[in-house]
Amino acid sequence: MVLALGLLTAPVPSEAQQPGKVYRIGYLGVSMAGYDLDAKNCPITGNPNWQALVAGLQERGYIRGQHLVIECWWTEARPERAQAFAAELVSLKPDLIFVYGSMQLRAAKQATSTLPIVMVGVVDPAGQGFIASLAQPGGNVTGLTYTAGPEIVGKHLQLLKEAVPKVSLVAVLGYGDPGFYRPVIEEAAQALGVTLQFYGVRASEEFEGAFTAMTKAKAEALLVLAHPFIHLHAKRLVDLAAQNRLPAMYPSRAQLDVGGLMAYEEKFAASLRRAAVYVDKIFKGANPGDLPVEQPTKFELLINLKTAKALGLTIPQSLLSRADEVIQ
Repeated sequence: MVLALGLLTAPVPSEAQQPGKVYRIGYLGVSMAGYDLDAKNCPITGNPNWQALVAGLQERGYIRGQHLVIECWWTEARPERAQAFAAELVSLKPDLIFVYGSMQLRAAKQATSTLPIVMVGVVDPAGQGFIASLAQPGGNVTGLTYTAGPEIVGKHLQLLKEAVPKVSLVAVLGYGDPGFYRPVIEEAAQALGVTLQFYGVRASEEFEGAFTAMTKAKAEALLVLAHPFIHLHAKRLVDLAAQNRLPAMYPSRAQLDVGGLMAYEEKFAASLRRAAVYVDKIFKGANPGDLPVEQPTKFELLINLKTAKALGLTIPQSLLSRADEVIQ
């Protein structure tokens, strides 16, 4: 794990921007669903992650409407929209592009090799070829990874096994092919004495068939892999897990907020706030390829006892005592 906290010390706000300079950020995100938007298509309220980013920028002296303009594009997890919006964004020549998620980063990189890009919400950016390495990303991309790398899914499986000790057959659901996740999950499964079945979906109408196949195969629990598409369909996914009585480990709080059983996630708002440090460094002349990419170090275990009761599942006290939050 590469940590670069010492290299990205937060500046004094009064020194953050050049006098009279107004900076422009093009934000390429996943979904605007459920949020009120301003004239620039950016969230107004109700999005804690967005609020954390804006707060981080304000701490460094960048006040929207004074020293900073942010314009937002939302792909709704559709590759063709990501490509079109990235190209449109680049044509406007912002000072910096801020992207959330792998699909958005891929589109932005295809659209420009020169404009600085700060990323968040991207799993294993070096493994996916977006950067050369965490320590020396090179090119025009830097920022923060989502989770501590693909090995985090091994931790997810371990926690699921602790919650359901007798489980022996676990369904793994993700967007398309599990890719770089698969070797890590399989290694963890072997150590835990668990057999895996993999299911990939690429459209909302495919969820039903995936769960039908899981039930037919007699899966006893479900492990859900992180992806913006999965995040977009949190309610549908959680409802199907409940209908099929599958205890499930999810990648984020979004699923717990709509009735999911368990999640183990990074404190993502903290990462968004931290990303403002990268923005400030680049605005002050740093080359993004020289700024080491950070991995998260703080995670939360969340457990929903209401859902456990509905499933007839008793969560071991040893696991409950380690939870950061228990929903009664």
